[in-house]
Parts: sequence; structure tokens; C-alpha cells
Amino acid sequence: MVGVVGSSPIAPTKFLKPERVSGFFYFWGCKMPVITLPDGSQREFGQPITVAEVAQSIGVGLAKAALAGRVDGTLVDTTFLIDRDVALGIVTDKDPEGVDIIRHSTAHLLAYAVKELFPEAQVTIGPVVENGFYYDFAFKRPFTPEDLTAIEKRMAELAKKDIPIRREVWNRDEATAFFKSIGEHYKAELIAAIPEGQEVSLYREGDFIDLCRGPHVPSTGKLKVFKLMKVAGAYWRGDHRNEQLQRIYGTAWAKKEEQESYLTMLEEAEKRDHRRLGRQLDLFHLQDEAPGMVFWHPKGWTVWQQVEQYMRRVYQDNGYQEVKCPQILDRTLWEKSGHWANYKDNMFTTESEKRDYAIKPMNCPGHIQVFNTGLRSYRDLPLRYGEFGSCHRNEPSGALHGIMRVRGFTQDDGHIFCTEDQIQSEVTAFNALVRKVYADFGFHDIAVKLALRPEKRVGSNEVWDKAEVALREGLKASGLEWEELPGEGAFYGPKIEFHIRDAIGRSWQCGTIQVDFSMPTRLDAEYVGEDNARHTPVMLHRAILGSLERFIGILIENWSGALPLWLAPVQAVVLNISEKQTEYTESVAQTLRAAGVRTECDLRNEKITYKIREHSLNKLPYQIVIGDKEMAANLVAVRTRGGQDLGQMTVETLIERLQNEVAARSGTA
Repeated sequence: MVGVVGSSPIAPTKFLKPERVSGFFYFWGCKMPVITLPDGSQREFGQPITVAEVAQSIGVGLAKAALAGRVDGTLVDTTFLIDRDVALGIVTDKDPEGVDIIRHSTAHLLAYAVKELFPEAQVTIGPVVENGFYYDFAFKRPFTPEDLTAIEKRMAELAKKDIPIRREVWNRDEATAFFKSIGEHYKAELIAAIPEGQEVSLYREGDFIDLCRGPHVPSTGKLKVFKLMKVAGAYWRGDHRNEQLQRIYGTAWAKKEEQESYLTMLEEAEKRDHRRLGRQLDLFHLQDEAPGMVFWHPKGWTVWQQVEQYMRRVYQDNGYQEVKCPQILDRTLWEKSGHWANYKDNMFTTESEKRDYAIKPMNCPGHIQVFNTGLRSYRDLPLRYGEFGSCHRNEPSGALHGIMRVRGFTQDDGHIFCTEDQIQSEVTAFNALVRKVYADFGFHDIAVKLALRPEKRVGSNEVWDKAEVALREGLKASGLEWEELPGEGAFYGPKIEFHIRDAIGRSWQCGTIQVDFSMPTRLDAEYVGEDNARHTPVMLHRAILGSLERFIGILIENWSGALPLWLAPVQAVVLNISEKQTEYTESVAQTLRAAGVRTECDLRNEKITYKIREHSLNKLPYQIVIGDKEMAANLVAVRTRGGQDLGQMTVETLIERLQNEVAARSGTA
């Protein structure tokens, strides 16, 4: 990660005394390395050798393509000197790590170009992010679009020069003094936070030097495909109490066609932006008087109700009892649950009659209070509670994004109280359920990830070991493949995450199930076991959609506003060609409504082509056209929003078609 302090995890060889022999450095007293390659073959060398030289020994093509090495699983630069037996892989742009290294190095190239064009700017940090990178700068004035154009041009010039990128190891105090001397106070602050006596890793390219763990590409000439995207505001160290910086976002790729494909996807994403479609389709709006809170319009609330009622049936069909808990709870309960110590900065608080309260950011403590109201037996378990729980979190204003990232939201939240022996079966059942639900909403490409214990957490390591093993066993029993995410679990337990991929290839994390041994203990939940003794239940936190607001935003963008018939706020509109058909048109609309079809009637004195075009833009699934021929034959003419003419049919036939489509929950994104 760019700007992250720390030295290489593999000790540098700078303390050895080298001699150059036949193009290689020879180190007296060193063991001659035997290198094991990914295919299992081994190569023995008569002297210590760099990653680049190993690649050269394999082939000129590989040497040219080499971006870094993987030594015993650790990424290193191609200049890294191997002086012992290791397993080595050569990283190229065909490897996921290779693309990340390209982006990592392009972030440094961005900082290099900014410093050349704007010497007074101070560099701070700039990590790799999904599909690109960013770098934060402190500068006296806002960067303009013209500045970005100039910076990108300078980056291309520096890349063309093919400037070598070299790692240097410095003493912490020397590095701090150096960055202070050149006016880079943010870098000096980062380095000063490193414990005294440690060394730091710096990377130099031309006149630019930066703090970084690495690795980096061998030279700027490897950076051929990149584009600067935008400027945004950011706070130093992510804290709104600190100075505001300017964040320049960019994207970088191994191949031009990959970047072009990504930029095309972004253009498509802009067309699908739920905020624009929300206004166009009259679904919702947001305003400054309620930042991060949604004003749902009638059509948008209809969509909400379809989603909520569907999930309510999921609750009922899978053994959940629906509950409703208070919005505001005494601070002491949040302290006891562990939320106050771990989450208070994200909680809205209030006070009444000298008592402190917090508006709930999540529903779990309330569900434990319901569980605790009676004496529970092992025969009652598993006990499943579900709630459409309205929560509030004090998200930073800069992080708010339409209805995707809000301060007030509703979760399809559930909690399962069970024994340890029941965890695997409950997790396995949930894994199957979540995939069924996503399929009904049109999502079939689902990635599964397992988020493990974070640094800031409650509970012993022994408890976390049990929880993580339980989730792994549940995934194995489900026959699922998964990726593990160290350090990304909730503070009270590890979690399985479900990431859905939308129609244009974007990934959204929605559902989760989490194993929690700690909170039931902290909040005194108990049941009577088969041995007549008191036991603490395990609590499984689970959600399928997550925030309903966010999920509806995902639906809008996935379907580009053209929601499947079962979700569409208006399913059909009946249009008359002239006033003569008014009475019959109204009759048809009423028959459709009586059959449960959400129907509008358009009797305006406008040309039928105008009406059809307008309702097509509003993405209504079906248009029912009534003219003299239809009225005379007691039929209707049916068109789909895609422009397909289904011809004439009876109203009864139309109703059967619509009901079958709703029951199938089908659609095409």
C-alpha cells in the first residue's frame, strides 16, 4: 500500500559484503541458493541472485514481463537478492498481484508528476483501491480539470522515460529529518510514528522519493495504461477533525482494452445511477434538511413494499418470528453489549431526564431483550427472530451516497439463538436460503467471503477460534468456495459475506451471517439445557438484503430502472386512442386492478405515439392500447416496454400472462 510505513518482511542483505563476479553479486560466506519454481522444478545458482536475474535465466520474455517476485509467498521487488533456498514465483501483469503492483506504482507516478508541476504540494498517502488508486495531497488551492489533464500528461512523459524505481532502507530518524527538510510534513509525521530504532523503506524514481513498503515495478516504463478520473475531498488520516486534503483518483491497467472496457462500464453505470433514475421515475428524493435520510414517493414506496413483503414471506416460510424493538435504548445497555466501547462514534445520542440514550445503530441487543423475557429451554432452540429494524448511524457527510449510503435505514435483520451443535445446520440452511432469495431478485453470480477476527474485538481467542471454525464448517457443508478476509470481521464475531454481481459486473456486499459467542454472555441470555443446567446460547446475526434502502438502489441500477414486473411500481398502463374509448379503457383498468395488477389509466387528449413514448421512458412493463377495433371486439392490444407488439388478446388472457410472470419473478437486466 502506498504510504504505509514499515520495512520489508524479508531482512535486507545490505549488511553483507559483495563482490561483482561475471555480472552477479557474490557474497562471501553466503549459502548458494536453490530456487524452487511454481511448477516444482528447481534451479541451483553458484551465488546470490536477484529475482530479475532468475527471470532472465528462465527466458528473455519472462525477464521483460517481470514486475515483481513472490519469495516464499511474500511479494518483493525484482531487485530483491536471494541468498538462501526459497520458493519463487515471477509476478507479471497476468497475475492479480501484478495489476495491483502496476496501480501501486502508478499512484507513485501520480505523486511524482504532481510534485514536478506543483512543488508546493505535499504528498500524504495513496493506496491501491478496487480498479485503481488514489493519492491525497495538501495544496493551497483546489485542483482543476485542467490540472488533471496536465498531471496525466506529465505522468505519461515520466513513464516514457523508463526511469528505474529503486528501494532504499533508511534509519527512521534520518528519514524523518529528511522529509521535514524538504517540507513534506505529513510524511515526516507518518515516519515519526514508527518505533524508534526501526528502519523504513523508501522508493526513489528520478528526483522523487516516497515512503512505501512496496514492492514496485522495476521502472516507470512498465506503466503504460492509466487515466486520472476525478478530484474529491478527504481528511488527513480519515478524521474529520483533521485538515482537509485533495484526493486524486485514477485507474490503471495492464492492457489498453481492459481500461477501455472499464471506462465503458463506468459510462453505463452513470446511465444507471439510482439517484438520476430515482428522480426520473419519481421514486424518492433526498434533501439537506435530512442528510442521509430518504423521502420515499408513492411509486418508490410501492417498490419498498414489494421487497419488504417478499422478505416477510421468507421469514414466515423459514421459521422466523417477526418482532419489533424500540428505536432508543439506555446508554447502559449499549455499554453492556460492547457497542459503546467499539461503535459510539457512529451512534446518535440523546438525553432525557438526566438519562443518556442512544438511537440504535443495529438490532441485536433488542432481540436479546426479547429472548430474555422468559425462561428458555433447549427444546425452544433454534429460536429465530426477524425484524425490519429501523437503524441510524452517524456516517460522515462525505460518505453519503444517494440511498446506497445513508444515516437512516432499515435492515431485514434476524437473529438465531441456538446451541453450538446447531450452528453448522443453521449456517448451511442460511447459505441455501440467501442464494434462493438473490436468484428471485435476478442475481445469480454470488461470491462468498469469510471475514475473520479484527484487531479491535470482544471475546477471547478461544471463543474466536470456535466461531471461525463453525463458519468454515458451515461453508464446507454447503459445498461453497470462499475467500478469507483477515481482520475484517465484526467486533463481536466473524462473518460470512455474500457479494452479488450486477448486470454490468459490479460487486455488492449484501448478506451476512455472523457467529457471536460474546454478546449473549454480556447481556445475560440463558437457556435450560438437557442437563437442567443454565447455558448461554450462541447468537447468529444474519441479514440477506442488508439495508433495504441500499438494496433497492442496487436493484434500480441492476435493472436500469426497468424493474421486473413483480417489483415494478406500476405494472401496466391502459391508453385510449380517442375519447370514444374512454369508458372501455376505464373498465379494462378497473378489471386489471381487481386482479391485483398495479395499473394506471392514461386518458389524456394526446397522440397515442406520444403516450407510448412517454410511458416507455418511464419504463412501465406493459402498455395496453385501446382503439375502436379493440373496443368493438372486447379485446386489448398489448405492448411490452421493450417495444414488442404482443397483438390483441382478451383481458382474461392478459391477466393470466401477468400473474404467471409475477409468480415466476422473471426479468431481463
